[in-house]
Amino acid sequence: MKKLYSTWFGNYWSPYLVMAMAGILSAVYFGITHTVWAVTGEFTRLGGHLLEFVGVDVSGWAYFDLVHMNGSTWTRTDGWIVWGMFIGALITILLSGNFKIRIPRQKRRYVQGFAGGIIAGFGARLALGCNLAAFFTGVPQFSLHAWIFIVATGAGTFLGAKLVNTRWWKGKPVLKKGGSLPSVKQGKNRQPLCGAVLGLAYLALIVCFYATGRTMLGTAALFGAAFGILIERGQICFTSAFRDLWISGRATMTKAITLGMAVSSVATLVIILVYGLEPITKIAASSTLIGGLLFGLGIVMAGGCETGMMYRLMEGQVVFLPVFIGNIVGATALAYAWDHMGVYDLLVKSGSPVNLITAMGSTAALMVTLIVLGVGFAVAAYWQKNYRFGVGFKKGDATHVR
Repeated sequence: MKKLYSTWFGNYWSPYLVMAMAGILSAVYFGITHTVWAVTGEFTRLGGHLLEFVGVDVSGWAYFDLVHMNGSTWTRTDGWIVWGMFIGALITILLSGNFKIRIPRQKRRYVQGFAGGIIAGFGARLALGCNLAAFFTGVPQFSLHAWIFIVATGAGTFLGAKLVNTRWWKGKPVLKKGGSLPSVKQGKNRQPLCGAVLGLAYLALIVCFYATGRTMLGTAALFGAAFGILIERGQICFTSAFRDLWISGRATMTKAITLGMAVSSVATLVIILVYGLEPITKIAASSTLIGGLLFGLGIVMAGGCETGMMYRLMEGQVVFLPVFIGNIVGATALAYAWDHMGVYDLLVKSGSPVNLITAMGSTAALMVTLIVLGVGFAVAAYWQKNYRFGVGFKKGDATHVR
């Protein structure tokens, strides 16, 4: 039993296994709920509820009509996907004894994280999805907008990597005795017990949802926790998938995410064909390109994407609290700008939803998707083998990052 516990919680899991599992689970979740694994749409709704709380009438805001503000975050499946991810990540963090309050050395990181969160949140909602709905779960839905978003996100993270490596961004180095971040340990020996109690309480909540006929909420809470467990155990962050390419050449996360999308694409198409479901297709427009650029820039400034932010915040990295708040602020700002500042008319209206299944048939759509993902995987592998930190591409037998 002790060996099994150590295997599950003593070490992090292979990101390849984690992303393959996430790809299958996201396809199954789509088959059950007819919605996709996503988070920033709920961040937008949270912003709308906060505005309503302070007396702002958002009933006429077109973007809130688009994302549906019905009910509260506790009565929506998208709400329980988000909170389930937080709770699932926290459970595994506690079970592994890894919770610890971490304070950044430089106070400027709070401002940088907040600013990055705003830009990422604004960009994600401009593109109608973040690293999930417009990326990881967008590609398996065969929506063209996801490919535009991926390319734009890559370009945005490249700009972000250049920015965060400037002396202006880094500021003066702060030396601490021992060279480590100041932190406060939080009863590490008691953490597994707290994690077990939290896990049982959350399981009881899920059972309660099903027992009272709220099956979709129970399903969302269950899958949300599963997604949270996976991203924490695999340390999955889409920011590092791009940023590490530009800085160190490391491509492990890039390849793992690519593999996960390939697995999910096959599973999703099977579900679409077997159950006769319509794939979820978002508008492909200039807003997708600009949104992806902003998102890529923002997540590097913030130090993490939405999924990375969630489990890192649960680990006790307090710098990601302003990142979370910034995401909500940015998403809400886009909701205002959508019609009040003419963003929809300027950047979105001329676009249209394009799905590869409709455009070329299911077999061709899957083959094209897998081929492009395969090429991406091969390029990432080549990049990792041949890119040298501080040098770029260089021929030779220098040791490479594995």
